[in-house]
Amino acid sequence: MSRSAHPAGPRHADVLPEGHYTAPAADLNVLDPKVWAQTVTRTESGSVSVGGIDVADLAEEFGTPAYFVDEADFRARARAWRTAFGHDADVFYAGKAFLSRAVVRWLHEEGLNLDVCSGGELTTTLSAGMPADRIAFHGNNKSVEEITKAIEVGVGRIVLDSFQEIVRVAHIAQSLGKRQRVQIRVTVGVEAHTHEFIATAHEDQKFGIALADGQAAEAVRRALTLDGLELIGIHSHIGSQIFDMAGFEVAARRVVSLLAQVRDEHGVELPEIDLGGGLGIAYTSDDDPREPHEIAKALGEIVTRECEAARLRTPRISVEPGRAIVGPTAFTLYEVGTVKPLEGLRTYVSVDGGMSDNIRTALYDAEYSVALVSRTSDAEPMLVRVVGKHCESGDIVVKDAFLPSDLAPGDLIAVPATGAYCRSMASNYNHALRPPVVAVRDGEARVIVRRETEEDLLRLDVG
Repeated sequence: MSRSAHPAGPRHADVLPEGHYTAPAADLNVLDPKVWAQTVTRTESGSVSVGGIDVADLAEEFGTPAYFVDEADFRARARAWRTAFGHDADVFYAGKAFLSRAVVRWLHEEGLNLDVCSGGELTTTLSAGMPADRIAFHGNNKSVEEITKAIEVGVGRIVLDSFQEIVRVAHIAQSLGKRQRVQIRVTVGVEAHTHEFIATAHEDQKFGIALADGQAAEAVRRALTLDGLELIGIHSHIGSQIFDMAGFEVAARRVVSLLAQVRDEHGVELPEIDLGGGLGIAYTSDDDPREPHEIAKALGEIVTRECEAARLRTPRISVEPGRAIVGPTAFTLYEVGTVKPLEGLRTYVSVDGGMSDNIRTALYDAEYSVALVSRTSDAEPMLVRVVGKHCESGDIVVKDAFLPSDLAPGDLIAVPATGAYCRSMASNYNHALRPPVVAVRDGEARVIVRRETEEDLLRLDVG
């Protein structure tokens, strides 16, 4: 059926724009391994299990909505990144994707470093035993208190984000009698092919110091003159959910050009460059992410080639995968509450969660997959929009997908690839209780972040 789009966009339309969704899969019972964690399988009875435990049993024990993390998958992905880059490079897990003390311990055990961007993330990371010298501290507006704590505990590096911060960090370090290792974050003028709000290397945004007009070169000059700082390198981050390496190639060329300028003007060859993270994952079967070994090989070749052309020693590379490690390892389990067909349009499937546990669809127009996981079905596919229970028309979890037409209240459905930025960005909108995070491995499940309670809400309300 061909219909014209509403000027405010399909979310507000009473019609469906042509070509807004792909055709349904041949068999809705099949789980695409590209978007589901490694141990997620469909059992002989038709239900889905993770780590050897049936989702029905998980729902009965832990309730819904809930995030379930495949711990074996998480560890395997962390290990793959560590192995791919070897001992001549550093892998920093981006804690903003999802952080808990259990995750910090997994990362420590698998040999990864960790980057944080707030005092709270730093406290969580330290409390779980991550050595301070394996922590990088990010952020565009770090407070004096945060900087002071980071220097006092001995974080391995602070990424400087502005001219004011260069002076601020230097002053605090000197007052503490320390010399803090730092990198300077530069914006290299590369706009990754991603959503406007998560493309972070073009110049019109809040992060970093621009290469344009010599600003980054001046930042380097100032950092080199301050006794409280040990400048170890340049940091660049071009965006998020990126599949194309072309943006990294341009960014690396410009960063290396800055390194050559520093050498020529100051006689210093900075030993490190950090190319950030942002590598994409598969949210749907149409996404085609690269494997860690492919990324490591491509980035290594890019940097080596550019340094050889500039007659520079190849610096030590750092990368910061967050979503690429934790994103695919988890899914969110919901119970269906209401099924509301709209004739000629779509069927609205309301679940017991929503934008309070996954704001990314509303915030970034993100796309997700969804599957019926408590049973199989041979019913015809129906076009659905999975929505939450919040008092908000934009409360959408999955914009357009297909589920069996016999879907009914009480069924369990799951949205894969929700390990990154879902629990981290969760809220108490409508005083919803944030869901638990449950780690599953080898037939055992344990809560690593408990479900909030009404007592938790009232504890903060001083009356």
